[in-house]
Amino acid sequence: MSGEKQVVHLVSRSSLLAVMLASDTNTSTAMAFKLMFSLALLLSLWATAGCDFFVEDGTGTYAITEDYAAQCGYSISILSLLGLVELRASYFSCHTEKGAGFSFRFNLITTYEGVDAYYALNKTCSSPLPWSPREVTCEVNYMEVSVRSELPCQSGSSDDSSTLGPLYSPSTEVWQVTFQNPYQQLPPMNLSQARQEGYIFDHVHDRIVFRTPYGQPESYHTEVTGVPVEVVHATVFSRQSWVVVMVDLIAACSMDEGSYDSGYMIWGTPEALYPSLGTTQISFGLNGNLVEQAAVVQKGFIMERYNSTVQIGIPYDAEGGYRKSFVSDGLSEFYIFNLYLKQTSVDERHEETVLWFHRTLVTPLLTSPLFTEDQTDVDDGTFSIHLGKVPRDVELTSVQLNGQEFAVPFSDSIAYTLTEVRHSNKSHSYTLKVPLHDPIVIQEFSKENAAMLHKLDMNYTLIVKPGDEPYYHTFSVTARMAVSPPSFDVVCTESGIDFKLAYRSFDYLWDFTIGSDRLTPVLAANHGYTMSNDSQSLLLSVPLFTHGYKYKDIGLNGFLGTFSILVRDRETADILTSTTKTCLFNATEFIMCSTNGWMTVVVDLSVVLPSGEMPTRFHLLNNLCVPKAVDGTRVLFSFPLHSCGSTVKLAKENVTYQNKIYLDTSETAVEGMTVQCTYPLVGLHRLFSIHKFESDKEGVGSIIPFVETTKATMTPAKMTTIAPQRTRSPSLHLPPSYPTARYIKVYRVHNKPGQFSKGPKGKLQVKTLLRYA
Repeated sequence: MSGEKQVVHLVSRSSLLAVMLASDTNTSTAMAFKLMFSLALLLSLWATAGCDFFVEDGTGTYAITEDYAAQCGYSISILSLLGLVELRASYFSCHTEKGAGFSFRFNLITTYEGVDAYYALNKTCSSPLPWSPREVTCEVNYMEVSVRSELPCQSGSSDDSSTLGPLYSPSTEVWQVTFQNPYQQLPPMNLSQARQEGYIFDHVHDRIVFRTPYGQPESYHTEVTGVPVEVVHATVFSRQSWVVVMVDLIAACSMDEGSYDSGYMIWGTPEALYPSLGTTQISFGLNGNLVEQAAVVQKGFIMERYNSTVQIGIPYDAEGGYRKSFVSDGLSEFYIFNLYLKQTSVDERHEETVLWFHRTLVTPLLTSPLFTEDQTDVDDGTFSIHLGKVPRDVELTSVQLNGQEFAVPFSDSIAYTLTEVRHSNKSHSYTLKVPLHDPIVIQEFSKENAAMLHKLDMNYTLIVKPGDEPYYHTFSVTARMAVSPPSFDVVCTESGIDFKLAYRSFDYLWDFTIGSDRLTPVLAANHGYTMSNDSQSLLLSVPLFTHGYKYKDIGLNGFLGTFSILVRDRETADILTSTTKTCLFNATEFIMCSTNGWMTVVVDLSVVLPSGEMPTRFHLLNNLCVPKAVDGTRVLFSFPLHSCGSTVKLAKENVTYQNKIYLDTSETAVEGMTVQCTYPLVGLHRLFSIHKFESDKEGVGSIIPFVETTKATMTPAKMTTIAPQRTRSPSLHLPPSYPTARYIKVYRVHNKPGQFSKGPKGKLQVKTLLRYA
């Protein structure tokens, strides 16, 4: 063939059609084209596009139909699913203009959506290298054999320049042909009759050519070493004077359709289709290109000789093959190979026969599973799903996430990402990322796994191109996140303790309690807490001296206050963990009224001292009860409510325990403070029956300054006037739980007359006063 590789792009008005006219000049290909001129027309055709070929010579233009192509030496392969059309023409085809070279003139008409486009495809090839004495071509739709003509009686006159004249020459009538068939005796026929039966005989460039479509009545089928073979044996003869000229023309081709085994497409041909002194020489390749022997192994091809049979193995993914996806009970694929093989044999007369094969081999439908991998990293907080091995002709169009569909590509308004990567093997892959805590993700707690399960069901919709046939690929992933009870962020303030919790998606599994009571807005309001609770966070501010505090290390300069929030299993109420915070509170004055019946007070008595005087002694009503600590005028007392001379005053709704702190400054007067704790009666479980103090709530304490004369000098004659009492609240009111409750003994009860009086609207009020030693 002449010329270097050339590419011509012709674009139709619809911009949908690209036509490539290609020729190649490498050595093995040039040998392959001794008998065949190849026009590889790679057409990117849409499924609805059509194309028609016409051949043109000096006598007119002829449509290349299927029958006409097989008879006249043209081969057209249309792989519509691949958008591929290929035309091959024999050097000895009917309308080749033969001169110094071989000229071909073709017209291509394409139609798309009712619009026709015309292309002229012309090519002239120089004379090929010398042919072998016998050349046989086994095309996909016909067999052709040409032999060297060495006939007698060839004179220099123009009338006798060819014993076998041109195809339409009247001299063809003197020639007859008989077909040899081992199964029946066939009568001879002249060449005109043979042509009407689809046979072509010609004499071109000193070669006698015989061409026949497959499956003619005069052909026969046999098996050679287990391989099916079709044979046409034609003997052309002519009697000229006393000389009879006979030419034996035999076309024998392997009809093996190929088989698929373990990743290879296997095709075989007999070793001895034609006589040979030894083994035949084999070279082969794909798409009209013979592969150098050294590259055969590199490309993964296999050639084996077994039982006088040559077997060729082509790997399914060999370069030069064509692949197509197909939807059939899942995603499938098939591969198409245009096998090109040259087989050379030498007979006992050292005459060479070259056999050329063009075979289209198609694998069966093979499963083409997509590869899906869950690459989720829980610590990263994102689902990551890899969809791989997506064929190049398959396109992802949409993704359903837990039933909600999203078109591909994703819009910028959603929080999900889809990344496509194209690979060197012409496949591509997609990586989908979805946040684990996105609302579209299903979240549920699994007791069995002791974890929070994040579930995502995906349904990928893929389209096989060209076309719109969908394939659905489903995949489900579950990410397990170990759940642990929450821990609050805690801050100490001057007036209490603040707790803050940023909610996680599974924090609904727990109950938060103060002791045994579930933390609710109502509970917070009843206990004086400040609570803010929404879907994002919980904030609880717990002021000092409210329910739930525990105190220790109480001293004149302050104390430690501890508050705990318990985390319980919502179903079993078991305590799982707690957040406990202890803070140091500095206070110069406070009173604590505990739930177990103790009063603890720190008070500064300087406000009741005359200027310049210092107390000599501090005590309670029972002068044996002295402070636990003293610092100048500041004292610390801690004593049970039912002791140290405390009095109890019962009212309608509460009970008040009262005592007095005395500081002796002279022999005639005692100054000090009245301290008292008041409890609601509804919260007291036991009061007098067993003398054990129990209260649901802490009491409210008060510190009241007073001045009165001492008992030792109180006589009717010397009774001093008691100054009006001033009630002063301490800077802090602290309801502690220190120390623990204990049983006490009631020594005496004073029922003094005059304790009954009329209340509002004439109702009788009872004021009961009890005094404890």
